Amino acid sequence: MNLSDQIDALDPGDVGVLGLPFDANSSFRQGPAMGPVRIREAYRSSSGNAFSEAGVDLEKSNAWRFLDDLSWPGPELDLTCVERTVDQVLSRDARLVTLGGDHSITYPIVRAFARRHPELTILHLDAHPDLYHVLDGNPLAHACPFARIMEEGLVRRLVQVGIRTLTAHQREQARRFGVDILPVDKWVTARQLEFDGPVYLSLDLDCLDPAFAPGVSHHEPGGLTTREVLQIIQEFKGPLVGADIVELNPERDWMDMTARVAAKLLKEILGRMLGAV
Repeated sequence: MNLSDQIDALDPGDVGVLGLPFDANSSFRQGPAMGPVRIREAYRSSSGNAFSEAGVDLEKSNAWRFLDDLSWPGPELDLTCVERTVDQVLSRDARLVTLGGDHSITYPIVRAFARRHPELTILHLDAHPDLYHVLDGNPLAHACPFARIMEEGLVRRLVQVGIRTLTAHQREQARRFGVDILPVDKWVTARQLEFDGPVYLSLDLDCLDPAFAPGVSHHEPGGLTTREVLQIIQEFKGPLVGADIVELNPERDWMDMTARVAAKLLKEILGRMLGAV
């Protein structure tokens, strides 16, 4: 069964998990294209089980499934192909979690989500605000997706948690777009996060301190703990309609530690989405 047929087999309310093995828009070093396969391998490892912490048995649930990775010819990110594929999922009233890949994948994903959810809020967990107007001459770089999203007015609100690398330019961008930033040094509790409309979660693994997630391209000390990120997923108030997990770089991982963290976060995201059906 090809990817299109897999998507057509989704029922309303189902959750598809789609890999986007792409990292050509990465700065500093590449490697996140290998992320989706490593997350799936870690999820399927016999070292753990398929229960979320809330008790959802993902192994016995027929309401979600891994989909094949999306691919396209050429080295550049095919925005139209990504957007069209996401729209195919959402047109079935199904939901989507995407495994990256670098963070540039979020822009075309959100373009599709915004058509289905005009009052969308993005909850963005990251060390970096990814609000550069352009990076190294590339307006689609992995440090730019939220500038593109906010320029197009795709979401009602962008809330960023874990940020600890704000440059003067990105501070100005945040003011320009009205971004709500909760920097890591001001973080208190997931109960701070309350939304009254649909929420899309964009989770860059470098929101975590490198002690918990060494397998990322950009180590930024002083980040969130794994438990703090789990509590955000489990406790923020508002309906979770979709998510991405990005920037796993297996070339920098140690004993698949970060892949295991990503798989744990995936289980909690799926557990929350399926538990709300």
